[in-house]
Amino acid sequence: MLTKRFGADILFEDVSVKFTPGNCYGLVGANGSGKSTFVKILAGLMPATRGEVTIGKDCTLGYLRQDHAEFDDIPILETVFMGNQKLWKLHQEREGFYAKSDLSDAEHDRSGVIEHEFGEAGGYTMEADAAKLLAGLGFTEDVFTQQMRTLKGGFKLRVLLAQVLFAHPDVLLLDEPTNHLDLESIEWLVELLARYEGTVIVISHDRFFLNQVCTHIADLDYHEIRMFPGNYDDFTIASLELRELQAKANEKMEKQIHDLKTFISRFSANASKSKQATSRQKLLGKIELKEMKPSSRVSPYLRFNVKRRLGDKVIDVDRISKSYASELFKDFSCTIGPNEKIAIIGKNGTGKTTLLKILSGLLTPDAGAVVFGETVQFNCFPQEPEEILDPTAQALDWLGQFADEKDRSETELRSFMGRMLFSKDDVFKKIQVLSGGEKARLILAKMMLVGGNVMVLDEPTNHLDLESIEALNFALSQAEGTVIFVSHDHRLIGSLATRIFEIKDQQIFDRTGPALE
Repeated sequence: MLTKRFGADILFEDVSVKFTPGNCYGLVGANGSGKSTFVKILAGLMPATRGEVTIGKDCTLGYLRQDHAEFDDIPILETVFMGNQKLWKLHQEREGFYAKSDLSDAEHDRSGVIEHEFGEAGGYTMEADAAKLLAGLGFTEDVFTQQMRTLKGGFKLRVLLAQVLFAHPDVLLLDEPTNHLDLESIEWLVELLARYEGTVIVISHDRFFLNQVCTHIADLDYHEIRMFPGNYDDFTIASLELRELQAKANEKMEKQIHDLKTFISRFSANASKSKQATSRQKLLGKIELKEMKPSSRVSPYLRFNVKRRLGDKVIDVDRISKSYASELFKDFSCTIGPNEKIAIIGKNGTGKTTLLKILSGLLTPDAGAVVFGETVQFNCFPQEPEEILDPTAQALDWLGQFADEKDRSETELRSFMGRMLFSKDDVFKKIQVLSGGEKARLILAKMMLVGGNVMVLDEPTNHLDLESIEALNFALSQAEGTVIFVSHDHRLIGSLATRIFEIKDQQIFDRTGPALE
């Protein structure tokens, strides 16, 4: 019966669940509901307020680390090796003996023991096993000896994912493993987890991923965890049906209570009916309405209305090229018209964000030209919120600069921010203390106020919870004007895109029709 409180705030209370081998559990819930805290308690990294976690005897546990700087001075391949601490220690001791020119009798005996244990632990295939994991996550062999500090945050996370998978633990705890993975790497991870024989508990906001890997959904809501068999789509249907059944049952009992009270009030003083009234009074005392707790799940209200109608001419691209250390793409031409919804896809590092910035006029191509229609007004969501957010400003003040004069009063802005899930004094928070999800919702609020007719979004779902992603997906599907976006979210691409720009082998392939299988 696990409970976790922070002061007077309850995250979850008297939770009792069992996770069994051979299953993959998707832990879902609103941002702030306590998912990461629950996983940290399972991993032994945080104490519970009350209750305990029991893990089977000799059961090994792996947790996807979030401290990206911990291994900065260690080569990438060795960082993966360290996921199996027993093997890593044997490897280091073995290497120490090999470095010596002469061994004592005791050292010679010890080296023989180590050689046997090293082989039994999988030492002779450790390099090939680690390389296979890294290759699946998009690394080439030439970077294996580089230090971790040479990688950007997203690629560090990939190495840490390889590290936790390397030990093949009995229980695998993954907190947002698909963040910073491209579509190909996500599909690789899906295949790996489908074959995984242990217990997997994963937090993710990627609906495609949850549908592909989960055998069960553990729903953290109402300060408790309820278990549902099936994947995320199965859960959404079952949880809605459960809520509706509970509401109908309560409605039926409320009518029964009303009828009983009416009878008792009418006939309690009537001698011929007094026994019946007493009997109904006893029955009334036994009826107990099941409390309908308020859900922590709430969806923002997102609607993108353009302030200026978009003309027929939007963007003309004529033979553009771009290089940095190496060539990203060259000689790409296209015409983008009104009301198109274009997804830019490709592996990480191929130039998706670069192309998006060129198409929105934020970056100049090395060659070629981009011409914008006279009616075009851009509305941008950057991959890094810091590109447009002022960390020292209050959220309300920052947003206010984008509002029309009639909507600029504190009352109007607070009402508007309320629809974006900023409650009470949250609107006065400094931007630098906002969570990733709050920053994303603040930028989406800005986009609604600006009302630009060409929306440009770079990984907009990265920090949003499932409810906010669904709301954004719907709002973009209804949006007027043109939408151009970079995303690794299969569901968003598949349900929204009418056209795909795929960057591959230094070329941009332009195609229409279904985005993804």
